[in-house]
Amino acid sequence: ICTTDNIYFSQNIWYNICEITYARSRMEYEIIYSKRRSVGIKIKDGAVVVTAPHGLDRKTIDGIVKKHSDWIYNAIEREKKKREAEPQLSDEEVKILRRSAREYFNKKCADYACIMGLEYNRITITGAKTRFGSCSSKKNISFSYRLMLYPEPARDYVIVHELAHLVEMNHSARFYAIVARYMPDYKARRAILKNGE
Repeated sequence: ICTTDNIYFSQNIWYNICEITYARSRMEYEIIYSKRRSVGIKIKDGAVVVTAPHGLDRKTIDGIVKKHSDWIYNAIEREKKKREAEPQLSDEEVKILRRSAREYFNKKCADYACIMGLEYNRITITGAKTRFGSCSSKKNISFSYRLMLYPEPARDYVIVHELAHLVEMNHSARFYAIVARYMPDYKARRAILKNGE
């Protein structure tokens, strides 16, 4: 089983809302059946979402959820604390952040792309809360304006991370070797994002 806060899966075919009782607590979760081969657990906006292969029986899924219930409860608490700590931005502040992000990422992404010998298509600024950056197969890169709330080292890590996807569209050892080549301290920079510093 893969238990991570950020598992991405294909569009659902159909789903169920289920509930189990564990350690005197009741846990409701959503099952989404897809073509994937393994079971995944994701916490999204405080809700538990389980993705499972077609045909996998409920008893097996319930068992997996119970087995990882401690991780689930901890992940829900982490997400809750993160939301509570997140600053509430006014419309004007959002506009300023978007404008700053557009200027910052257009310049810095071009600088790092030159250093790494890579070319991308275009840059888009989004308002994503958890997915700070993305890179498509068409070489389009997106960055969340919320990255402007983090220190520059963290922002630049996301830039190098997304540029590395132009070479490796995965998170394999080869991918992180590319990131490390141009940013040896990437783990420390990534920790800033994870810790919300």
